[in-house]
Amino acid sequence: MVVCGLEKFQAGYHNDSTAEAEYIEASEAAKEAVWMKNYIQELGVVPSISESVVIFYDNNGAIAQGKEPRSHHRSKHILRRYHLLREIVGRGDVRMDRVISAENMADPLTKPVSQIAHAQHLDKMGLRNVSDWL
Repeated sequence: MVVCGLEKFQAGYHNDSTAEAEYIEASEAAKEAVWMKNYIQELGVVPSISESVVIFYDNNGAIAQGKEPRSHHRSKHILRRYHLLREIVGRGDVRMDRVISAENMADPLTKPVSQIAHAQHLDKMGLRNVSDWL
């Protein structure tokens, strides 16, 4: 599993909704995933890399927009460059799947969570405290 954080501030660009913001971030993540997939394919060390890269999201709106092959009135103001996500998903390079918020392992990297939830997410990611190894 690869965890890649791409949370960026888009100067001069205001998002009207969480779904829109996550759709834009999904587009950036998909471009990064395609780059990593192509790089790993060139190395020839991971046979399963020819399969779709799965990106997990906890926002149904972002998933729906990413899978939607055409634009509609709610997304007409999103900059065209972010709609590349639809092409990437359509080609099968990336697959967008739903993950419930409580199981979203990226949350400790992007927002404050309780200490218990943080420990659970770190355990799921396979991360351990250095003192546990000594």
